Amino acid sequence: MKYITTIDEKEFAVDIIDDHHVSINDKVFEVDFESVGGQPVYSMLMDGRSYEAYVYEGEEDWQVLLFGKQYPAKVEDEREKRLKSSVGGKVQESGEFQLKSPMPGLVVAVLVNEGQAVEKGQVLVILESMKMQNELKTPRAGKVERIKVKTGESVEQRQLLLNVV
Repeated sequence: MKYITTIDEKEFAVDIIDDHHVSINDKVFEVDFESVGGQPVYSMLMDGRSYEAYVYEGEEDWQVLLFGKQYPAKVEDEREKRLKSSVGGKVQESGEFQLKSPMPGLVVAVLVNEGQAVEKGQVLVILESMKMQNELKTPRAGKVERIKVKTGESVEQRQLLLNVV
């Protein structure tokens, strides 16, 4: 899985090779990444060096507290970033919005029901991938029209999870 991560206006190409290897700007690192006690605190061993970071998802981006300094980090799937730039990065304000899985994983929870009204930024689905839980949110207000997955179901990248109209 390839991502573009932007920190302090610098872009980093991040490729998750497997559970223990990542490539950052084409340099491969051996990693071990674990949540500490189910909290947003993560312990990471990278090429034999130990790091501890507080990581949480903010409104617009991720927040990472490392070595006493907080970094806002924007993380985008490489393909999604290209698609956004081709349409100017705008979210369609009307019509159907399809929530698709950004990565392969396991549906931990579906937090809405068909016919339910949702607000912009509301969490719709929690997806677990690479030992991390990801909150998938709606980019705009609307109504859940159809749910295509159930809790406990495995999904593939880009698989349709639900749609909002």
